[in-house]
Amino acid sequence: MKRKLVSLMLVAAMAVSMVAGCGNDSGNSNNGGSSNGGTEETDGGSTASGDGRVYLLNFKPETDGAWQDLAKTYTDQTGVEVNVLTAADGQYSTTMQSEMAKDEAPTIFNIGNATAAQTWNDYTLDLSDSALYEHLSDKSLSINYDGKVAAVANCYECYGIIYNKKILNDYCTMDGAVISSPDEITSFDTLKAVAEDINDRVDEINDEFGYELTGAFASSGLDSGSSWRFSGHLANMPLYYEFKDDGCDLIGGEATITGKYLDNFKAVWDLYVNTSSADPKTLNSGALDARSEFGMEECVFYQQGNWEFSELTNDENGYIVTADDMGMMPIYFGVDDENEGLCVGTENYWAVNSKASQEDIDATLAFLEWVITSDEGRDAITNQMGLSAPFDTFTGDYESANVFTQDANALMEAGKTSVAWSFNATPNVDDWRADVVSALTAYTDGSGDWDAVKTAFVDGWASQWALAHEDDAE
Repeated sequence: MKRKLVSLMLVAAMAVSMVAGCGNDSGNSNNGGSSNGGTEETDGGSTASGDGRVYLLNFKPETDGAWQDLAKTYTDQTGVEVNVLTAADGQYSTTMQSEMAKDEAPTIFNIGNATAAQTWNDYTLDLSDSALYEHLSDKSLSINYDGKVAAVANCYECYGIIYNKKILNDYCTMDGAVISSPDEITSFDTLKAVAEDINDRVDEINDEFGYELTGAFASSGLDSGSSWRFSGHLANMPLYYEFKDDGCDLIGGEATITGKYLDNFKAVWDLYVNTSSADPKTLNSGALDARSEFGMEECVFYQQGNWEFSELTNDENGYIVTADDMGMMPIYFGVDDENEGLCVGTENYWAVNSKASQEDIDATLAFLEWVITSDEGRDAITNQMGLSAPFDTFTGDYESANVFTQDANALMEAGKTSVAWSFNATPNVDDWRADVVSALTAYTDGSGDWDAVKTAFVDGWASQWALAHEDDAE
């Protein structure tokens, strides 16, 4: 279910991001992001009692009730009227265009990426001196455009390599173990050494500790239900580092890529395949269930995202693994492992309307600070809305119960750099990924070679970009 949500987010992002690559000149732009749906609940924009007014145009319909309650609480405490409008299903962009044209326009609105920041540049206040930005755990979770902090993430998702702490800790006690603590896995080389040693000693580990391991890594399915983990999430890694080297907008992307880091991609992929019990010739069969393998402690490592937490800990699924058993580490890529965090992304960024009166701006900034620092605000975000908040104020009772989110926060607080979701820039995403998966499948089952993967990755990108930008060339 979460995979489908992410896919929908990417489709929405592609509709806007393909027009804004480095060196790309296009007049098209996003009109404020896509909507997750909802119903208009309140007539936003009425004048506040007290100093200034706050009008939030809400992006996430499932959080509307919590926002309405939170707005009332703040008004009761401060006398400042807070209005919340939740756009109807699929109508956030349309609703925002309409509302922003009014005299009493939203003072807080959502933008989804750098392209939207360009579109709404005249309306985005510089948040660099705000408490919102000050408390942001990882400053990369902001949109910087036109020399200002145009927007700040209000929630995020993350992915990396999920691992079983219990099994790793037991492995560390064995004679000849490569590491003495799971904390020592901080690079691709160490991860590779550990995974290969575990894979070679599966029977020994099972005999000593009573596990039923079949391999170090979960199966890397290349069927349609699983291949997105590699053509999207793993493929993000070489894209991220290449875009970063080029000084390119990590969301906008580039018309051509060189595949500079595809050898690193190959090394990680080979590790996944070679330390799994799955037959490389059957990875596209659709018969594999990586989640079950991890949940039933048949493997130690599993590339996935924080959305897996609820599935893995749902008692109805019957998995053995528990929340205390699990952690998430970065997809160490052998490039900048020392500084790398998890892959973190969102299409939910708060922007403050710079065209509002100064009184309204001050009231709005005060409200947002209250949301991320007060007991009421933090409880609503974490416990009622169920969001992963990227602020250093969400500790103790307000820290997410999702252990993967906790790991992401810990890495941010330790100063690690979160890896941006550069796959948002993929041109004609479904076609490009399908070609990469086809070549990757042939390479893995022995019927093809790695050069074909490079061709699908690099030449396929250029071809799909050209197709996606045919209108721009006319």
